[in-house]
Amino acid sequence: MKFVVSSAVLSKQLTAISGVIVSNPIVPILENFLFEVEQGQLLITASDLQTFVTARLSVDTQEEASVAIPARILIDTLKNLPEQPITFTIDPGTYSVEINASNGHYRLAGENATDFPKLMPVTNGISVEIPANTLKRAISQTIVAVGNDELRPAINGIHVDFQEQGVTFVATDAHRLVRHTRSDIGVATQQPLLIPEKTLKIFNSLLQAGEEYVDIAFNDHHVHFQLSGISMISRLIHERYPDYENVIPAHNPNELVIDRLALLSSLKRIAIYANKTTCQVKLGMSPGDLLQVFAEDFEFSNEASEQLTCEYKGEALETGFNAKLFMELLNSIHSNEIVMRFSEPSKAVLIFPLEKEEAEDTLLLIMPIIAK
Repeated sequence: MKFVVSSAVLSKQLTAISGVIVSNPIVPILENFLFEVEQGQLLITASDLQTFVTARLSVDTQEEASVAIPARILIDTLKNLPEQPITFTIDPGTYSVEINASNGHYRLAGENATDFPKLMPVTNGISVEIPANTLKRAISQTIVAVGNDELRPAINGIHVDFQEQGVTFVATDAHRLVRHTRSDIGVATQQPLLIPEKTLKIFNSLLQAGEEYVDIAFNDHHVHFQLSGISMISRLIHERYPDYENVIPAHNPNELVIDRLALLSSLKRIAIYANKTTCQVKLGMSPGDLLQVFAEDFEFSNEASEQLTCEYKGEALETGFNAKLFMELLNSIHSNEIVMRFSEPSKAVLIFPLEKEEAEDTLLLIMPIIAK
């Protein structure tokens, strides 16, 4: 059978969903895209067994066929073709695939589509509709703090808790924590979702400007994201999430208000002089309008310091942070100004954006490296 499709449109969709494909998968056929043509539609699926992503395109054919096509060679071929209509010819007997362009002919050895793992639909689940921009903002804000610990799989995802009065997104890597809440989206559930980082990272890259809403359906085992032309189904992480509320200090009398970009720029410069093992950058605060940012590496006799304009209310205080982790947090914040609240040098520090959307609340937390 044959079908015609735009090379640029197909290349864009394949690149978008290819992030789910892993090198040397347990099941070798997962190195392929599953192509299914039916009723003038081309469905392209990629999977790593945990997550299935399907893109839908209109094609010029009324025939039906399915085949698994090697992902890497197909992507590399298409991204080097100029924009043009290309014709795919699939031999259902041998699973060979031929691609005809205006000035070229390419043949690939495909595989039997029936060997590709089956997509498990989400049944008996709960559904909710979320504005795409709202979801993208929530994912972008929290994913920075997701952990990567094989011994603690519970922290390797984002904890999503839907309630009647709103939804809360939480991520932590045991050194940082982000809690992002929306009071304008609510649905009553009994079980929070723990969604793998990879799933949300890929889906976040698929969210494009102009998308209006994302349909989310979930049950005890899977979550299903649906937007125009893209469908993603992922297994959930079945682990108990840490009791993150207990690590958020309740009493933080010392308050620092500062320009986020000015602090971030200073940290980038000062971190150059920090010890390469600890990456420690220190903040020195005393009542007034100046913040001291400094670092030193005794082993190489390197040191640097800067002063930044700020507003500080509280006791004189000195504390230190891993510069890399601190800068990643600051980069994830959308507000120009932030509030940092401190209790003691060794206690967690809270960060709040001063500018935020209506119905939104974000708390960021970072554990200090005790200053010496």
